[in-house]
Order: sequence, then C-alpha cells, then structure tokens
Amino acid sequence: MRAVIVGLILVGASHAAFAQQPAAPPAASGQSAGRTMVSAADVTALIAKARVDRKEGQALFAQSMIQLQPYNVSLEYRSAVANAAVHKAEAELFYVVDGSAMLVTGGKLKDEKATNADNLNGSGIEGGVSRHVAKGDFVMVPEGTPHWFSAIDGTIVLMSLHLPRGVAK
Repeated sequence: MRAVIVGLILVGASHAAFAQQPAAPPAASGQSAGRTMVSAADVTALIAKARVDRKEGQALFAQSMIQLQPYNVSLEYRSAVANAAVHKAEAELFYVVDGSAMLVTGGKLKDEKATNADNLNGSGIEGGVSRHVAKGDFVMVPEGTPHWFSAIDGTIVLMSLHLPRGVAK
C-alpha cells in the first residue's frame, strides 16, 4: 500500500509540476537516474523524440523519465498493438498523456513466454475486461494481472509507473 501511495504522490507532483515548471532539457538515454521531476516541456520533447526515433513498424517506443529506486517512470509512445504482459512482482500505474486505446486487463495470456524471472509476455489475452482509455485517465494494474492494449486509436502516449511489491516487515 505504501508503494501505491508513493506512486500516486509522484504522479500527482509530476502532473502539477508539468504546468508550473520552466523547460529543461529532456533526459538523455541513461540520464534519468536521480531525476525527481520531469517538466511539461520535457514530456513534449520526449514525445517528439519518440515520433522521430521510432522505427517503421515498431509498435512501442519507451523512454525512461525518472528512475528513483525502486521506482521506474517511463513515457510509452504506442502506435500499434504490442505484446500483452504480466509483471509478477510489481503493479503498473498508467496515466494517459495523449490519445486513446482499448486496454484489456485480467484473463489469460495467449502464447505465454517468460521474458525474465519476474515478467511474462504473450501475443494477446483470452478473456479479461476491456475498457476504452483516453487522455487524462489513470489505470492501476495490480501485480500478476495480464494487461494488453488490444487496439490503438492512432497513437497513445502513456506515463507508466512500476510499483514493486513492498517488503513485508
């Protein structure tokens, strides 16, 4: 629960900061570690970078915005359907920065494969609950829950915050 509260505080603080802070250069690859703030101008620059750097046919282009262990905040630029995923040891909070898509949560991964010890992916999801998400929406995906953007309406830009399971005390 503490991780969720910290995540929501980070999201709320960054959302308020987007409208108030002067422009700063966006984080270059590998320079997000230690950053605790990303301005609206930074986000705009990251979106522009994604449009330019995304390869033809690349469904998902992700860039790290903040890495403050154990949290990772990324900007995801999605232009097509990518793999479904399950994160075994962390929840994922999405904030829709721009665009819209159909998000499926729950159900069972199709063609499930382990990407590492804590993550699975698949070609899609059987079953689950579909919901249309759009600019301004927040969605929390609990750990161990399959999730998949099954349809993208043009493009969708997301802020993704991974929230590791808290250590029992």
